[in-house]
Amino acid sequence: MNTTCLDVREEGATLWVTPNRPQALNALNGQLVDELGDLFRSLYTREELRVVVLRAAGRAFCAGMDLKEHAELQQQPPLTVSQQLAVQRRYRDVVLAMRRCPQPIIALVNGAACGGGLALVLATDVRIGTPTLRMNVAPIRIGFTACDMGISYFLPRMIGSSLAAEYMLTGRFMDAAQARQMGLVSRIVEPEALEAEARSLAAEMLRTSPLGLRLTKEAMAVAVDGQSLEAVIALEDRCQTLCAHGEDFDEAIASFREKREPRYGAARA
Repeated sequence: MNTTCLDVREEGATLWVTPNRPQALNALNGQLVDELGDLFRSLYTREELRVVVLRAAGRAFCAGMDLKEHAELQQQPPLTVSQQLAVQRRYRDVVLAMRRCPQPIIALVNGAACGGGLALVLATDVRIGTPTLRMNVAPIRIGFTACDMGISYFLPRMIGSSLAAEYMLTGRFMDAAQARQMGLVSRIVEPEALEAEARSLAAEMLRTSPLGLRLTKEAMAVAVDGQSLEAVIALEDRCQTLCAHGEDFDEAIASFREKREPRYGAARA
């Protein structure tokens, strides 16, 4: 796809996605929002791509909403409530597309991830940060609510309701150590080590069967909202049965027993 604000590179079964507006700290303008949404929606049927790495150019992951663009829009005739809701939905649709895409998403978070940037981070599956990581629920500080782009859904589930309320009601920043302690990031590494960490993690994911990897992401997402243990276990039973009858199951077992790299799909040809 042609993009203006995104660098997109396919590397085997891994897709590297890089918002590239470093001069604006990768703030979310309309163009970047639309490109992110289009990209993640395009992944629904890209079975040959199995892992996504989301990182950003420059010294910040994403500073949130592009306030310069917002100010320019304010000079135009005021939006109606319906028009404003349509704008809001453009932003939230990025998060929905990220959760719906079947590929696990690894986030490499260097520097600030504020507001919408934090929402992008929370919508990923595995998060690795650097010592310069700083995140906050920025909208509460500029006249909006803190409930934006799924933040009020993700944050209480990830860190608990009391801590989430503390950060959401104040807009207070959390640093790398706090994010690691609360489990928002898996580990903290130096910026120069981020790519190597992502490659190592992606390589481990690619050793799993394609169907098993996809269904694991799907089942984990549903399990968060599972109405009961029985409902979640029923979903697990379905996933295990599908995998056991998948084309890659025998290869997964054989490669494990033979202590070799698996050869899935076209790689067996």
